Amino acid sequence: MEKVWLKNYPEKVQQTIDTDRYANLTDILSETVEKYGDKPAVTNLGLTLTYSELAQRVNDFAAYLQNDLGLEKGDKPALMMPNLLQYPIALFGALKAGLAVVNVNPLYTPRELAHQLSDSGAKSIVILANFSDTLAEALDKVELDNIIVTQVGDVCPQPKRFVVNFVVKYIKKMVPKAALPNTINFVDALQKGKRSTFKKVEIGHDDVAFLQYTGGTTGVAKGAVLSHKNMVANVQQTYAWMGPFLDEGNETIITALPLYHIFSLCVNCLLFTKAAGHNIYITNPRDMKDFCKSLRAYPFTTLTGVNTLFNGLLNQESFRQLDFSQLKLTVGGGMAVQKSVAEEWQKLTKTPLLEGYGLTETSPVVSMNPLDLEAYNGTIGLPVPSTDVQIRDEEGNELGFDEPGELWVKGPQVMVEYLGRPKETDEVLQDGWLATGDMATIDKDGFLRIVDRKKDMILVSGFNVYPNEIEDIVALHPGVLEVAAIGEPDDVKGEVVKIVVVKKDQSLDKDTLIEHCREHLTGYKIPKVVEFRDELPKSNVGKILRKELRK
Repeated sequence: MEKVWLKNYPEKVQQTIDTDRYANLTDILSETVEKYGDKPAVTNLGLTLTYSELAQRVNDFAAYLQNDLGLEKGDKPALMMPNLLQYPIALFGALKAGLAVVNVNPLYTPRELAHQLSDSGAKSIVILANFSDTLAEALDKVELDNIIVTQVGDVCPQPKRFVVNFVVKYIKKMVPKAALPNTINFVDALQKGKRSTFKKVEIGHDDVAFLQYTGGTTGVAKGAVLSHKNMVANVQQTYAWMGPFLDEGNETIITALPLYHIFSLCVNCLLFTKAAGHNIYITNPRDMKDFCKSLRAYPFTTLTGVNTLFNGLLNQESFRQLDFSQLKLTVGGGMAVQKSVAEEWQKLTKTPLLEGYGLTETSPVVSMNPLDLEAYNGTIGLPVPSTDVQIRDEEGNELGFDEPGELWVKGPQVMVEYLGRPKETDEVLQDGWLATGDMATIDKDGFLRIVDRKKDMILVSGFNVYPNEIEDIVALHPGVLEVAAIGEPDDVKGEVVKIVVVKKDQSLDKDTLIEHCREHLTGYKIPKVVEFRDELPKSNVGKILRKELRK
């Protein structure tokens, strides 16, 4: 199909990118530090680091990893923390040392954490003390050489560091009593690194930057191997799209989405590092009142989020009273933006809520709506520069305009492979094209629209939930004979998990099953709807037919 979308690119946006401009992600940070070293880089807990100050701490941490821990190029440290100043220090420090970062959701259960650490081959972890009990329970299933523990206030100067850490641990009682062996203090690591010399590591396009975990097409979480080329390309693609509309060195972006999520990682952290933006980290966006205090304290020009976040803010009176005169850009991703939310957002803020689309396997951005769009249009926009798309039928034939089929993507941002899973890789990668598993259409102007999901995946507040995992956990209960997990539409979260169960023990009830799931699953994966049936629909070979349940 002709690249019809190019004719609708904003005039300011180039159609292709130069993938050779940067050898790796740390080159992007270095360029920004050289040009805008005195500009504010990140703010959290009332503390702001300039780009130069951030770079110094990054260098100290990289030196510690290299000299004291002896980590070598290609080793895989895991990062398990929410949005704190420690995150970019650890992230860029690990990348600078030539390591492959394994991002971990801090809300994982011990079972989920053990799987990711074991599957990735991570031998080191940087973890917030608040989640040390999860790691302690997982240690009997994994082997870690190094455990670096940080507390919430560790980047703050004294006496604030002591006060913050004391309050979190002893007043709010948010730090569990967990026995972790041979831990390393994050503050000590920085101080030791400061006293040593970092030796530059040559890092190129083919080196792995991230092992970013996703369910892929089905089943247990898989590590998408994202190279420096993949990530650098996507930063350049999104910057080509958004940069002409930004005032480099003078933007303030609110980062409420967790940085371990690929959307926030690429757009908020990496893209706005290139744009020399001022990142305001929101550690706990669920505390809407405190969130709105931060929004009032820092006049913001850019905000990214998922539909549920925007909807939640719109229902806060303190948010509705904010001054939106500086806001120029709001971007939604991770899940579908609802029309009602987008329209209310624009009515209040006088700024359109622009939707984009991406996958972990595409680093992540595939398409975005033009930034000069006047209002929400219900599409996921146009492919970003240097990206090709096709809509294909089940036989692999390309379809025409407005014909629904599976969306396929090709571009420099497409992942290398699923770590250690050649079969699953071959199922989704063909001649450089990635099968997204999403059903979509493309119109004569090149705008893409998601119409359905080919996968059985459930999307809860922008997070992927995979039925196989839920079913495996529910089936562990001795009172369950059969189970199927599906998504149920929800006005707030987009979807919630529903399980349909055939009982083995007739005394089994909903509350018992929910409590069972709570022991093994992260909060957003826990079923919210439980239905009991005498039997489940099956195919002639005995496969449970989820599609029949969804009907």
